[in-house]
Amino acid sequence: MHGGDLVDFQNRVAHSELNLGCIGRVIFAGRCGIYLDQGRSVPLRVLFVAVRQSTSADMRLRIPFRKPKPMVAVVRLSGAIGMAGRASLNADTLAPILEKAFRKGKPVAVALEINSPGGSPVQSSLIGAHIRRLAEELEVPVIGFVEDVAASGGYWLAAAADEIWADDSSVIGSIGVISASFGLDVFLERQGVDRRVYTAGDSKSMLDPFKPEKPEDIARLKQLLEDIHSNFIAHVKNRRGDKLTTEQNLFNGEIWLAKRATELGLIDGIDHLKPAMQARFGDKVHFRRYGQRRSLLSRFGASVVQDAVAGIEERAAYARFGL
Repeated sequence: MHGGDLVDFQNRVAHSELNLGCIGRVIFAGRCGIYLDQGRSVPLRVLFVAVRQSTSADMRLRIPFRKPKPMVAVVRLSGAIGMAGRASLNADTLAPILEKAFRKGKPVAVALEINSPGGSPVQSSLIGAHIRRLAEELEVPVIGFVEDVAASGGYWLAAAADEIWADDSSVIGSIGVISASFGLDVFLERQGVDRRVYTAGDSKSMLDPFKPEKPEDIARLKQLLEDIHSNFIAHVKNRRGDKLTTEQNLFNGEIWLAKRATELGLIDGIDHLKPAMQARFGDKVHFRRYGQRRSLLSRFGASVVQDAVAGIEERAAYARFGL
């Protein structure tokens, strides 16, 4: 359709809409024929837009209000939680990523790709809470897909999803809390080194690794761990509800593969992201991925020592689950 024919066609269509009362006024912007609804109680709205193709002098009519293909936003949550390295998951760096995933392009669902051995309970809670706030505010379903592992804090993130799916060999669980350190007091004594610490407050130097452990310090630490564990249990029960089995203790730090985790109600079944989303939203569903990006300086080796140490810590966290 050539330019003159297109303008004539647009003119007829627009005035037809005007006669039917669908629009209040017809405005032409050059040869693009933009029809605008300027009714008193209806906001400014583009009805039809004809655009010129860069490869041809011809123009085509585009109707931008046709139903778009369903889009699933995919957020990758991979790595230990709350550690020092640039790849670590934390609430601050994930906040803008989550906001974009939920708000940009009206996704029919947000899929979480989870591969985490855990980490900081506070960062796990902050990230999970942010996911739930956005899901409830925007009424977008959240579906989690576990890769190698969703253990400890990694499972906390998975439980923020409305559904959890995994691979047959995915490691699930470890709903517990751990604290680990080293004691160097004997080593210092053998070397003839005298540790001197001065505090205001009886518990200020609690669990100093260079001094012998005190029973009262151990009791305080265990109470802290129990309190955090209670928060973890409450989160899992709140999110999984009646799906959880009552025939086995799920909160003793044990881990399971996906099939057994399904039987226990910790996950919903075995499936992978793409086929699961296609089965639910159709073959034409497309995916928009979001994740943490490396800064320009980090690509050229900045913070090498810090990243190396963080990498060792993360590797040790995965090794606890045989990964």
